[in-house]
Amino acid sequence: MRAVAAALRSAATYRRWACLVLGGALLMPYMMAGEVVAAIWYRSPAAGDPLLSVQPLIFLAVLPVVALSGLFLPVRVFEIVAARALLGVSLEAPPPLSRRTWLERLRTAAWFTAHLAIGGVASGLALALVPFAIWAAALPLVDGPIRVGDVISALTVETGAAAWWGPLLSVLTLVVLFGTLVGAGALLAELAPALLGPSPEDRLAAAEAHARQLAARNRLARELHDSVGHALSVVTVQAAAAGRVLERDPETARAALGAIEESARSALAELDHVIGVLREGASRREPEPTLRDLDRLLDSSGARIVRRIGDLSGVPPVVSREAYRIVQEALTNALRYGAGPVDVALDVRAGSLELDLRNAAASRRPGRRRTGRGVAGMRERADLLGGEFTAGPAEGGWRVVARLPLDPKGGTGA
Repeated sequence: MRAVAAALRSAATYRRWACLVLGGALLMPYMMAGEVVAAIWYRSPAAGDPLLSVQPLIFLAVLPVVALSGLFLPVRVFEIVAARALLGVSLEAPPPLSRRTWLERLRTAAWFTAHLAIGGVASGLALALVPFAIWAAALPLVDGPIRVGDVISALTVETGAAAWWGPLLSVLTLVVLFGTLVGAGALLAELAPALLGPSPEDRLAAAEAHARQLAARNRLARELHDSVGHALSVVTVQAAAAGRVLERDPETARAALGAIEESARSALAELDHVIGVLREGASRREPEPTLRDLDRLLDSSGARIVRRIGDLSGVPPVVSREAYRIVQEALTNALRYGAGPVDVALDVRAGSLELDLRNAAASRRPGRRRTGRGVAGMRERADLLGGEFTAGPAEGGWRVVARLPLDPKGGTGA
């Protein structure tokens, strides 16, 4: 009795009953169509064989039609929302699919059929047994016998004191109905995760989408590090140069300030774009810089550059983008930690883009040390393309060497 009382006080019980009623309501159009067909078929029903007697047959006949509806109609999202709100089950949102798979269709059809069938039976029992329980409870209050049924199979029911069993039958009927409804709601709650929850294919698609999102965010983080880090290095170098020659060579100082302005504007635009992409969850909408922009990168750095650049017109776009970022980061490190001119060599040899940057090492200042993820980021870019990368001290300076295949096998880097 405590369990029954607890179930009666539980809001989840009544929400599950609402889900059963919803299933019964969704079944009604199918039943009405079935009754129309049955009425046409039984145009002149024989005596004692009313249309009501074929209701179970109509119910069984419409279930395949319900299954076909779940197979082809997009009812899954609606059923997931209903199951969450009424059954209280936790269901993950289905991943967006370019097309519905047959496994998803079959699982949806199975749930739609179970929901409407169980809801229809439960709703029918409630509509029939509640009036019956009221009728049975009222039997001791009625005078005279009652005839139940048609003329041929009529049943006489005694009333008054002889119908003492009526209230007991009424209570038993309501208890059985209550238990049936609770069990039906619990059954739907058990079936919902299995039939509406994500399938292994759904989980795989969600994992792939999450991996793509993480890869895109990591790529944006690398690009932001490279572009903004380079701009700050240029600003630092040019500001120091402008300060040294401001009075004796105003023209050179003015040029340095112009480089600072250009680098800061470029970094601000890149920062604004990346933040917009991260906020909106969209993909990059502006073209990324490539080796075609290499001259502008070298010119705006403010460093003395020794260029040995071959014909790069045949470099594929993906390789060109990653090579540009590697040059940008290597040049940033040269400006930040090096001294003297920076030797920049790029050329295509034996199906690969060969990149070589070197510069003399500056005298180490107290407290100044290499920090950040610049070298690791360059190595990641080379690895994504299936290339080779080395960076370290060489001949009293610092050298960055990368070999990127023009037909990358390790990935796209995009």
